[in-house]
Amino acid sequence: MQTATKEKTSPILAIGYSLGEVGSNISWYMINNYLTLFYTDVVGLTASAISLIMLIARVWDAVNDPMMGTIADRTNTKWGKFRPYLYMAPPVLAIFNILTFTVFPVEGMAKNILCLLCYVGAGMAYTAANIAYQALQNVCAIDSQVRMNLATAKGIGSSVIGILLSMFAMPMILAFSKGDTPNAHGYFMTTIVLSVVMVPAFWICATICKEKYTSVLHTENDQKLSFFQGLKIALKNSQLMCVVISTLLGAICVTGRMGLLTYYIIYVVGDYTAISLVFTTMTVCQLIGTLCLPYLTAKLSKKTTLIILQMVMNICFFLIFLNPRGGLAYLLVLSAICGITNSAANISFGLVGDSLEYGAWKLGVRQEGVAASMLSFGAKLATAFCGSVGVLLLSAVGYVPNAEQTAATQQGINMIVNLLPAFIGLLAVVPMLFYKLTPAKIAEIRADLDAGKHAGDR
Repeated sequence: MQTATKEKTSPILAIGYSLGEVGSNISWYMINNYLTLFYTDVVGLTASAISLIMLIARVWDAVNDPMMGTIADRTNTKWGKFRPYLYMAPPVLAIFNILTFTVFPVEGMAKNILCLLCYVGAGMAYTAANIAYQALQNVCAIDSQVRMNLATAKGIGSSVIGILLSMFAMPMILAFSKGDTPNAHGYFMTTIVLSVVMVPAFWICATICKEKYTSVLHTENDQKLSFFQGLKIALKNSQLMCVVISTLLGAICVTGRMGLLTYYIIYVVGDYTAISLVFTTMTVCQLIGTLCLPYLTAKLSKKTTLIILQMVMNICFFLIFLNPRGGLAYLLVLSAICGITNSAANISFGLVGDSLEYGAWKLGVRQEGVAASMLSFGAKLATAFCGSVGVLLLSAVGYVPNAEQTAATQQGINMIVNLLPAFIGLLAVVPMLFYKLTPAKIAEIRADLDAGKHAGDR
């Protein structure tokens, strides 16, 4: 088997691949940021009903990821393994996103069930599109650094569309609502507009990102694995598991903190107006950090860059914890550094590509879909965990909504938002200490695979 291992990153390919992330972010933005508010203030669901809907939907969403990964790995069409899903899933996703922000003329249990079904449907359609999109990176490029560059393009797309959505989504909701308070019509029409933009983004990505190496990396004689067989083999890939566990802990660290950071700014810093400034600073700086990843990973390796960025982030969290009264400028400087270091999340997608090579070499099986789903599984599991535990932690430290907090509660919020994430972030570094795929090792593995050799042949 001969492959071209000296690739260059095509700008067109990078832009096309970034559009898949743009589509993913547009699709999930309303659900991530406004669904709870829509449920409470517009649909009128109770807190217990919302909690149950979120828990069921998010846990199923996480479990559904490996299933979708297995289905994608078993797919063979003239368009490839993964591109068909980028054409078929987005229209379905658009429909379910719109239904999720629709107020149906029903009451009681029927309303709760309809909301759950629409949310679960949106999650499943998103999984089909997003798992295929993530896996696509590993068959439209074969060089390790080119794959990392595509992961960087993905991160840039995420940051840019995140900034734009932060600027325009709520004004759009209010404009359609024709008032100062969001209403059902505002949410519904905004979701329609975003869905109409989202579908072409996925389709352009699928059109540009050809599966150039699918036939090289896979043959007709590839073993067709069942869901449990594929999962069992993935769990044997020690390097993939290092990445998945590190990603899970890193996602808990960042997602958990971001979900509670507003409480820290309001009740500890004491400046409600600083929320937008802090979040915008972090988002813009994350874009800057992402732009630096190709250079850093090429010079230092992916593993080293990830560890350094995570440790700098941990130190910043700890410094914020030590000086909660340091003022807004102090918080903004450290938040800017945290934003830059948060770009490390994009490195995980490059590491997955390397662990795929290792799995093919060590275990004789290549599983782009399952590998992508394992990473997504970790991130979604983290989201479900943080969503359930965060409110409980606030309650445990004595938080009272819309009231002045006691000194003890303020210190408790400070610990939850800064000290605890610093500790979890430190744990996220540990699995990477066992990650052994250096650039030289990957080049050696790629050479063996090109020559038809595997680990057992040595």
